[in-house]
Amino acid sequence: MQHLRRTPILIAILMLVLAAIATIAGCPQPNGYTTRAVFPGADFEFMDGMHWIPGDPSHALVLTQRGVIWRVNTSDPTEEPGVFLDLRDRLIPEPAGEEGLLGLAFSPDYQTSGRFYVHYTALGDAPVRPDGQARKSVISRFTGGGAAADPASEQILLELRQPYANHNGGALVFGPDGYLYIAFGDGGSGGDPDGNGQNLGSLLGKILRIDVSGADYTVPPDNPFIGTPGARTEIWAYGLRNPWRIAFDPATGALWAGDVGQGQLEEVDIIVKGGNYGWNRLEGSQCYNAPGCDPTGTIAPVAEYTHEFGCAVTGGYVYRGAEMPELQGWYIFGDFCSGRVWGVSAEGPGAMIPLADTGLQIASFAEDPAGELYVVTFDHTIQKLVRK
Repeated sequence: MQHLRRTPILIAILMLVLAAIATIAGCPQPNGYTTRAVFPGADFEFMDGMHWIPGDPSHALVLTQRGVIWRVNTSDPTEEPGVFLDLRDRLIPEPAGEEGLLGLAFSPDYQTSGRFYVHYTALGDAPVRPDGQARKSVISRFTGGGAAADPASEQILLELRQPYANHNGGALVFGPDGYLYIAFGDGGSGGDPDGNGQNLGSLLGKILRIDVSGADYTVPPDNPFIGTPGARTEIWAYGLRNPWRIAFDPATGALWAGDVGQGQLEEVDIIVKGGNYGWNRLEGSQCYNAPGCDPTGTIAPVAEYTHEFGCAVTGGYVYRGAEMPELQGWYIFGDFCSGRVWGVSAEGPGAMIPLADTGLQIASFAEDPAGELYVVTFDHTIQKLVRK
């Protein structure tokens, strides 16, 4: 009987050994991670982004959907957050749903120029949307530095009419090539009724790539649809429904995106030059509203999951930190509705591995200067991804 009493202990030891082997071998431990609250001063409503200030590892900017950008000390919790930029007077009144302040990116030369870029929803002009309102997405440049930016420094670079209240996209990120990449959703409603995803004459349902090094933006000469009749030359990739968060892998230069699905599938994509990601012929890897659609010429998702596990994917980052070496080279992403977090290998994409079940509304991920990852939530908290 004594050996039976030892069995649970032996099993526990074996599990610990297997977890250690997985860690050493560079394999994430399934369900072996959790999150813990950090930065107690970042207690704001509708937080949807966090970006460390270049050259200042102790301070980050926290975005709120309602239009305020806060400057937060990530090293000293006793320092009160301060308003870095207040855009509430430029946004639509009390934005909610999928509108509002949706993205921010620092210029590669921010430390000398003070330039940064934001993506927000503003009141538009005619034509009026079916709901009786007029909206537009705005890509603007501001000049900042120090504790606050200059609200009067705004330069609007791009405006895009939004036909419905959802699927604005919102992400902004500079690539290793120095160009600005912009994620736009298909314009909204459901099922892409205007066919924007596959229409190269529309900027909706696309990833754009533009050069903002001058006073205004220009189109890089190697963009894929230059010379294509009727195409908008700003387009880098198309066939997307609502890409919510995009990020470059600093080690490989690959561009990753989480693309929110319609009613069945959420997907993760690697975005390539000229790529067609299928919407609205396809939802993820499956035909959408057509039993025999032709996927020829489209790029399949790297990973996808059904609405059994969530309802809206939140794109993240390829982990390049040091605290959890077993996650090196894994793309980490989550779901807004369920709070689940998964990983998929960036070195040879395969099956998704469940990492954590946070129970939080994951609006965005964030990456600190050391490559460690954080979860930005609608739950008045920012949390760090850690081992259990």
